[in-house]
Amino acid sequence: MWWFQQGLSFLPSALVIWTAAAFIFSYITAITLHHVDPALPYISDTGTVAPEKCLFGAMLNFAAVLCVATIYVRYKQVHALNPERNCIIRLNKAGLVLGLLSCLGLSLVANFQKTTFFIVHVCGAVLTFGMGSLYMFVQTILSYQMQPKIHGKQVFWIRLLVVIWCGVSAFSMLTCSSLLYSGSFGTDIVQKLHWNPKDKGYVLHMITTAAEWSMSFSFFGFFLTYIRDFQKISLRVETNLHGLTLYDTSPCPINNERTRLLTRDL
Repeated sequence: MWWFQQGLSFLPSALVIWTAAAFIFSYITAITLHHVDPALPYISDTGTVAPEKCLFGAMLNFAAVLCVATIYVRYKQVHALNPERNCIIRLNKAGLVLGLLSCLGLSLVANFQKTTFFIVHVCGAVLTFGMGSLYMFVQTILSYQMQPKIHGKQVFWIRLLVVIWCGVSAFSMLTCSSLLYSGSFGTDIVQKLHWNPKDKGYVLHMITTAAEWSMSFSFFGFFLTYIRDFQKISLRVETNLHGLTLYDTSPCPINNERTRLLTRDL
């Protein structure tokens, strides 16, 4: 049996691979058609102009679905491992909400381009990166609470390092983007897709885009830490029928069906 066939480990693997493929394919298409500069464009800039925006939107929408599934499975796993610890239960629920909001933001970023609906696009980016960063922080706290009884200390330290990486990237991106969009470098930079090294604010632009890509890679790294955990879990769906027909009849006892949900048998 291959490693990705064990439990639900294919979920975080598919999430990372699919999202990375969305970024790569959109980037290649955008630079081939000269819609963006090859040197570190914003990730969303590679999905702003047709035809790459169609590919970018479709692939990121599916990535959001994979992310919802991954976050839900993680929530169920932590809940099953800690059914009576109130602190962990509350943190786990908070993590679920933060993760789902991040997925919503990813879908907004995919479907509302910055050149068309800038405000909606920015709100989506804030949800994706902001709520996503908080989700990672909460999961790291949960890892600390669960070690060493449920998993080893190395898992916590790896996730903590990834969260620090994410925090440094987020701080750099917020600081430089705030300076860049303060108005000192013109008002047209919001819609700007091509940059020249001689342009005002070029250095800040490059630092901002590099930090954005770095932050995205930190998300990839964090979800990859789920692979080993997800090898230890599978989910089932239970079907409960209230009668033998779909007419309005009195309930009668029948046999229920239990089917595996999201396992390798799928």
